[in-house]
Amino acid sequence: MEIDATWKDLTHALSGLFCASINFLESSTSYFAPSWAFRSNVSNLRYGALPREAVCTENLTPWLKLLPCRDKAGLASLLDRPSIYKGYYHSQRLQLTSTKSTGMVLKQTLTVVLKPDVQRNSAHSSLDNSIQPSWSVSSMFKKNVTGLCVPAKTSRIFFELETNMVVELEKLGYGDSWSNSIFDLSPNPVRVFKESNPLPGRSNSIIYEYINYSEHEPLDLGMKWKLPFIWSCSQSPFHASRFLMGSGNERGSIAISLQSTESNKEFLAKSHGCTVQVLIFQVVPWYVKVYYHTLQVFIDGKPQSASDVIEKIQVSPSEDKLFPGTLELMLRYPCSVQSVALTLDFDKGFLHIDEYPPDANQGFDIPSALVTFPNFHSSRSYVEDNLSINSPLLLKFQEKNVVRSYTEALLVPLTTPDFSMPYNVITFTCTVLALYFGSLLNVLRRRVGEEERLLNSKGNTTRIRLIPLLLSKFSSKLKGRTDGTPKSSSLLGSKFLFILVVVLAVLWHYIAN
Repeated sequence: MEIDATWKDLTHALSGLFCASINFLESSTSYFAPSWAFRSNVSNLRYGALPREAVCTENLTPWLKLLPCRDKAGLASLLDRPSIYKGYYHSQRLQLTSTKSTGMVLKQTLTVVLKPDVQRNSAHSSLDNSIQPSWSVSSMFKKNVTGLCVPAKTSRIFFELETNMVVELEKLGYGDSWSNSIFDLSPNPVRVFKESNPLPGRSNSIIYEYINYSEHEPLDLGMKWKLPFIWSCSQSPFHASRFLMGSGNERGSIAISLQSTESNKEFLAKSHGCTVQVLIFQVVPWYVKVYYHTLQVFIDGKPQSASDVIEKIQVSPSEDKLFPGTLELMLRYPCSVQSVALTLDFDKGFLHIDEYPPDANQGFDIPSALVTFPNFHSSRSYVEDNLSINSPLLLKFQEKNVVRSYTEALLVPLTTPDFSMPYNVITFTCTVLALYFGSLLNVLRRRVGEEERLLNSKGNTTRIRLIPLLLSKFSSKLKGRTDGTPKSSSLLGSKFLFILVVVLAVLWHYIAN
């Protein structure tokens, strides 16, 4: 309980610090405690995800404020917001460690995958459209690396040629050259690090180091391609994906698929009798009722007994409006298997009208599943010793870390009520009540003899006004004067008075009824 209370305080603090909706993880329906998906026997670990959270530039600004020089100097000055958020991927990491010997240590990591602007050379664009786009730091970030941050002891830039690219270059006889007939890398690097790989028949990646730059000599690292060059990027051992099956708003199925990649098939073919171990960590909200007994396993498209593949399983059923449901699986199958698929059936629950988000018709998001491959590690080793490397980044690459993969987030449509119905009912009811009470008040306020009294008073007034008119006409006749009003005008006047009386009578009858 103390850990959960601390978790709530942490989410509120991070939400205010990074201008994000991390405080939504305060609810027990949004976070969970995995048993062995990350590390074994860890009871103080909490894991939460917000698949609906949208990112904006204000999430990066507080992260930059934690740096000694913010984004005013050093490598952080390259972080142009439009360039970063137009990229394929970006991830912000904040690791805070507290020990008695070193105190509190803060490590910040920003991972960005950018798309270089296509700037083809006109001399080669007409020959072959497969030439790689040339790029530079200034073209991608709209800035150059100038001065160092004053509190920083070192500030380095590393440029790596991955393994598959080095293989193709070695076939052409270029090796670790940074200037050849294929491409030019400028400026020239200060040092070159080569990866030492114990696997036979496999080339090593090459890392170039750059440290010489200042305010007077800014560093504009760039790569200019001269000829078309094609290579395949390194892939994870297996490709993990997740999708929904079924139709309608009542039930469906969740499917998790693992596909062996081409880069791993050659290595697995040489290993006879080996097995692959996979850990799957899946979380579903409480309103998605998963039937865990419907778990099915398919090996290379054929049904397989779950007990033959599943080595260990742990299920935590969900509780309505309290806890989400979690599923942790440990699979083990032969290396020769090309594809593995798992399916789970579920029913869709109902929510209270107050629990629906503003865009409920879009659907409800399920967090990504975490797939871990304990047999595969991303650690590296270099020909140089650690003392000569003297780089926290390269030393971090040498750590033995397991390969993890995140699947896609799912969008589950649920049955949503007609949110406009209360408005329509209120409008219709208010209209009917207004008409009813208007007629009722008209009847209640009307007096029985008031209409006759008003008519009599109007008649007396008319008689009083007619007496002077008759006297004037009588005196004019005695004096021998004739009435100058033409008969036609008197006839039209009488017709107009008749029509006016009829209209008034109809209106009075309509109002009275």
